[in-house]
This record gives sequence, C-alpha cells and structure tokens, in this order.
Amino acid sequence: MKIMYPPRFILFAVFALFFGLMPLSQAMAAELSAPEQAIEEASNKLKVKMQEPGFTKDFKQITVFVEDVIYPHMDFDRLSALVLGKNWKTATDTEKSQFKQEFKILLIRAYSRAFVEFHDWSVEFLPITKEDNPNKVIVNTQVLQPGHKPIKINYRMMEAKGEWKAYDILIEGVSLVTNYRTSFNAEIEKTGSLASVIADLAKRNKEALAKNPLAKEAS
Repeated sequence: MKIMYPPRFILFAVFALFFGLMPLSQAMAAELSAPEQAIEEASNKLKVKMQEPGFTKDFKQITVFVEDVIYPHMDFDRLSALVLGKNWKTATDTEKSQFKQEFKILLIRAYSRAFVEFHDWSVEFLPITKEDNPNKVIVNTQVLQPGHKPIKINYRMMEAKGEWKAYDILIEGVSLVTNYRTSFNAEIEKTGSLASVIADLAKRNKEALAKNPLAKEAS
C-alpha cells in the first residue's frame, strides 16, 4: 500500500504557513488579526532556529521544533477527523489515537523535507475572509518567488479556548484535507480495514525514519 505525500506545492504551502513568513515590524504586527499573529509567532521562532548550524539537516532537532512550536498551531484532532471523513465516525478510540500518531509522523517527515527544499521566497497577507461561524476564518496569503507568478494559499483556521489553529490549507483552490482524504479512503476501501491501513502506515514510517528521515519518499 502506498500513501502518497502531498504534491510538492502542498508541501510548499505547509512550509509557508509555519516556516516562511517574513518577520514584520512591530507596527505591522500590531495590525495583524489574532489568527495571523498565531502564524507570525511560529515563523519568527523559526527564523531564529534556522540560524543554528546544521539545524535543517538534523531530523531530531526538527522533530523537537515541530512538536514544540509548529504542532500547537495545528488543530490536529479536527484535521485527522476531516482527513478520514466517514471512516473517522466508525473508527474505534484506539484506531483514532493510532491514526493521529502515525499521520502526525507522516506530516513531520514532510515538514522536515520542506526545510531543505524551499528557500528564497516570502509571503504576503491578504484580507481575511470571515465565515458564518465567528470562530472560523480563512487567512488569505500569496507566496512570492523570484521569477514565478504568486501562488494563492489560504488557511482555514478555527478559534478554540482563545487559540487560533489551522485545520486545512488550500493552494490555488486545492485542499490538503481533500488530498489526503482521497488517498487514505481509497486505501481503506481497497483493503477493507482502517486498522490495516494504519498498520501499513506505521510500518512505512518506521522504515523511513530508520533509513533516512529527510529523504524523499520512494515512488
């Protein structure tokens, strides 16, 4: 069974969300909304971390950083539930816990590769889109790269207990959640078991981490 990593442009978007926003002046930062400030806070911490020699090539350091700084800005429970869709409703508590853990490792591996794949670009905030639910917004941005057209990247964020967290990313209209949901649900339908898909994902994660965490997934 093969669970695909997100396309390169989705990796880019994940990287842009947490790792690449240019530090803002205090005046500009004061103009940001709460969800935008959550993104900016994580990016500023990364800017400092990126100055440490060898950081981008040390998977253990990256993992610790993701756990401590990046992961808290993701609504991972909501993200996992949306990715599994209907299969989340029928999953046992054990399966939900196991899937969240292995899916998190999968994303950490993707994050880690993004550290060494993307550079020399910046992100510009665009006006926020408000939704019917006052606790939900879409943070709109565009990624600027020398010699390339801007890429529109939107982040669905939700406020809970005073914190804004991302639960989906849309790149030129394509959803990270939808991309993974299609992949995982196809495998669940094929094997007839969420448990077997989780076990296979765990096996692949273990093998990849033991071999070379920063290497690209084999085709």
